[in-house]
Amino acid sequence: MKPTAKRIILELMSATDGHEATAASLVAAGNLLGVADGSVRVALTRLVADGTLVVSERGVYRLGASATAVNREVTSWRMLESQVRRWDGSWVCVQPPAGPAPSAAAVRRRERALRLLGFRALHDGLAVRPDNLAGGVAALRDRLHALGLEPGALVFRATDLDAASDARARRLWDRDKLSASYHQWCERIARWLVEIEEVPLRRAARDAFYFGGDVLRAIVFDPRLPEELVDVAARRALLAAAQRVDATGRALWNQLVGLSHGLVFTQEHRDELELA
Repeated sequence: MKPTAKRIILELMSATDGHEATAASLVAAGNLLGVADGSVRVALTRLVADGTLVVSERGVYRLGASATAVNREVTSWRMLESQVRRWDGSWVCVQPPAGPAPSAAAVRRRERALRLLGFRALHDGLAVRPDNLAGGVAALRDRLHALGLEPGALVFRATDLDAASDARARRLWDRDKLSASYHQWCERIARWLVEIEEVPLRRAARDAFYFGGDVLRAIVFDPRLPEELVDVAARRALLAAAQRVDATGRALWNQLVGLSHGLVFTQEHRDELELA
């Protein structure tokens, strides 16, 4: 599916250093991805009008202050390992608010927030994850609410699950499948980095846009588990490999259109989070 002009602008701006770019570079990027100049310029005008973008100087645009919490989660991928701390065996728990059934939109926002931050359902009405993220429960509570969790939901720490419940919680993530996926991604990236050397520049830049999006999806949706539940060394290897894709994509796009951007979370993957 060809991305829209609006989505190309927002994706590239989100992944560009300083979240700033010139109109000329965004138009050139649109051309590269099959979108006409006029469509990009119209989209820029509309995005400025609704406050999503601001004009920092003539012909230069940057993201406005309304950048979403989801965008902040996506663009923090390079800091994944700094977000993880040693696990003491406790759990962060989320219980939706009591009362009337929420709207379908509210449920989608809650599920999106929980998915992005690695929660799984222990049983109906209670989602859990290891309490191993930097900042502890307080910071995680703020992130969940910013991502759309209802204000009345309970977010709390549990330290004394019974043995059966604790064992069941630990099985909510498939350690072998997750660890294998890290190794598989590292192998895919290694092959891609070799193959991209033989690809013409314009095609290589397009490939970097889409392949980089797939790599970033694997990182954004990672639950950031502790070493007791996953192969952390393999996850770190994936992050290092992703940095190489990032550097390659930046070099290709800078050479072609003067726009150095990092891994892009593409429209296809944003659609998974109902952000389109």
